[in-house]
Order: sequence, then structure tokens, then C-alpha cells
Amino acid sequence: MNKPVLDIHDKPTPVHWLTLSLQHLFAMFGATILVPYLVGLSPAIALISSGIGTLAFLMITKWKVPAYLGSSFAFIIPIQTAQLEGGPGAAMIGSFMAGLVYGIVALIIKQAGYRWILKLLPPIVTGPVIIVIGLALSGTAIDMAMNNPVTGEYSMLHFSAALITLAATVVISVYGKGMFGMIPILAGIIIGYVYSLMIGIVDFSVVAKAAWFEMPEFIFPVMDYDVRITLDLALLMIPVAVVTLSEHIGHQLVLGKVVGKDYIKDPGLHRSILGDGMGTMLSALIGGPPKTTYGENIGVLAITKIYSVYVIAGAAVIAIVFGFVGKVTALISSIPTPVMGGVSILLFGIIASSGLRMLVDNKVDFGNNRNLAIASVILVLGIGGAHLQLWVFNLEGMAIAAIAGVILNLVLPGKPDVDENMFEN
Repeated sequence: MNKPVLDIHDKPTPVHWLTLSLQHLFAMFGATILVPYLVGLSPAIALISSGIGTLAFLMITKWKVPAYLGSSFAFIIPIQTAQLEGGPGAAMIGSFMAGLVYGIVALIIKQAGYRWILKLLPPIVTGPVIIVIGLALSGTAIDMAMNNPVTGEYSMLHFSAALITLAATVVISVYGKGMFGMIPILAGIIIGYVYSLMIGIVDFSVVAKAAWFEMPEFIFPVMDYDVRITLDLALLMIPVAVVTLSEHIGHQLVLGKVVGKDYIKDPGLHRSILGDGMGTMLSALIGGPPKTTYGENIGVLAITKIYSVYVIAGAAVIAIVFGFVGKVTALISSIPTPVMGGVSILLFGIIASSGLRMLVDNKVDFGNNRNLAIASVILVLGIGGAHLQLWVFNLEGMAIAAIAGVILNLVLPGKPDVDENMFEN
């Protein structure tokens, strides 16, 4: 079942290498550029930082784990909040702090093992928090889809572009075969873009004026912003980082099953978590969004049975190169807001649905009042946008939801044991 076409350390021929790496680039491209698009960061920097982060991840995991790191959706609201309070610099400092959390957790796991984190973040906590991450963004997606981005008013013309994009993305994700079925986001954006050209809502002049080589808008600490670490930032970003750690573990389990390796033991969960955190920290240092391993690229591995880390590294290098191609960056920036809104409707819904799937896959019993109470509190606090201000610090909805879920899971009686078989391939 897991017999590879190319194994972990097999090198493809040069022509195949380029083609296979482009497949991975296309798989992550749509989602990775959508995050900076939503939070006002540079898509070019997002591409460059995804490539740098992936190469760092591969090195830290001893070139044993074929995973690609793209932009994380979990941090969209925290980044938006941080920017409102302290500009892009605050968002980068918060992102760097989130990466540090990964490093600290990796160090603890190396010394104490990994089961403690699963007891701290069981599916009954992480599932509802992931649902919150998706649904809390739903209003943003609808506004992008329905409204004229210039006037902010409802526009059926713009909404039609969102609906065409959404329909194309859904159809391709359901009926697409092979590699084509792995890039529904990118394909949907392309179809929506073509339709937008037809109805005249695309400003293509920026692409015509852009140079082929263009220096991206890097944001460096000290040079472009003052480094000020505050308790508010820590409370805004760190709770989300704690939850995304569970997502990372899930990806490693799925990847291990696809490839037929036990990545929890070799190279070790601590190394993959450290690699993920290092990718986020390096991204923050140049002005990019936090990173996470991408399920889209794991899907490509499952379909193609090409597990070569050289192919993943090739995709990373191409992403870095694309970040310096002005025409590519300009083309991304010319994508109409409703097109991105149409894709976002599906994508944010999928994030929420993946949280629901986590609950179903782990057979969480909602006939148990303990589970019902934990999930209910997390969902209402998170989706309702609860805000807690105590003396010198603020706690936003998603952070409150995550912290409340962890505390309730620890203090309420009847906590189940960690499944001893969950790490078996």
C-alpha cells in the first residue's frame, strides 16, 4: 500500500524534479497567498518565507520528513488584532513568540516524552477550537464575497465573481481527479480570475507595469519597527500556538501513515515541532505569516507515492524564486477581493469541518456532560468574540476559548486516558 515510486532519499531526474516540485508548489500556493492577502502582508514574502521555513524544517528533521510549510490560517485573527494595536511589527513579534513556544515544547518533549501534550490538548479541546478558528473568520469571507471593495457596499456583480469561484472550487474538489483534484483552491482562483476579467473588475495594469525582478517588501526587526514584547501580545498569540501544536501532531500521524514511517519516534516529534517553530520564527524575522505543515501537500504525497525530500526542497526553492518575480507578485495582487472571498467561504468552512472531523474520528461522546460542557464553552466564547480585560492585559475570543478549554479539561473529573494505539501506523 505504501510502496513508493520515489522513496524519501531518492533523487528524481532533473526534468521530473522540476515537474514534481511544481505540483507541490501549486498544491500549497492558493492557501499560502490567501493568508497574507487577508491580513495585509506581502504575498511575495509569504512565498519566500514558506520556502525558507520548509528548508529549515527539512534540515532540522534530518531530511527524513517530506513536509511543506505554508501560511497558517489559525493566526489570521490574532495577526489582524495585533496589527490594529501595534502595526505589522507587533504582528511579527507575536508570530516570533508563537514560534518560540514551539521550541520550548520541543525541548520539553525531548526530555519528558510527548504524551503529556496529548493529555493537555485532547480532541475535545482542539476539535472545538479548530471549529472556532474557521467560523470566526466566516464574516470576513462573506464581506469579501458580497461587497464592492472600493465602496464597501453590496454588489451583485462582485458577488457573482465570488459565487463562480466558489462553485468552481467545490466542483473541482469533489470531482477533480489525480493532481488536478489536489489543487481546487488554485484552480478556483484561476477560473474566478478569468470570469472577473470578463466582467471587468480586474485591474491588470499593475501586472503590465511590474518588473520581472522586484525586491519584495521585507519587514525587519529594529530596522522597520521597534521590538517591544508585551503581555497583551503573548496572551494573543501563545494560546493559538498551543492549539496548532495539536494540528501539527495530527499531520505527523497522517504523514507517517502515508509514507509508512514512524515520525513520532524517528526523527522524533520534538524535531518536527522544532522545525515548524523555526519556520515560523524565520518567517517573522522577514515579515511573513506563521507557518504550519500543509495537509494539501500530504495529499499530493498520498496520490503520487513520491515521498522524496528532494522534491519538497525543490518546491521550496521555486517558491523563494517566485517571491522575487515582480510579475508573479503583481498578478497575485490583481486578484479581485470577491474571488478570494469565494475561495474563503469554502476554505474557512473546511477548517471548521476539520475540527468536527477530529471529534468524529476520535469518537468523542457528546452524551457525556463533561465533553458537552467543554465544547459548548469553547464554541460560544470563541465564535461570540468574548473579550476579557484585566488590569494591564487583554484576552481575545480565540485565546479565551483555548485557555478555557484547557482549564476545563484539566479540572473536570472523568478525563479519559491517552489512546496508546494512536501512534501505530
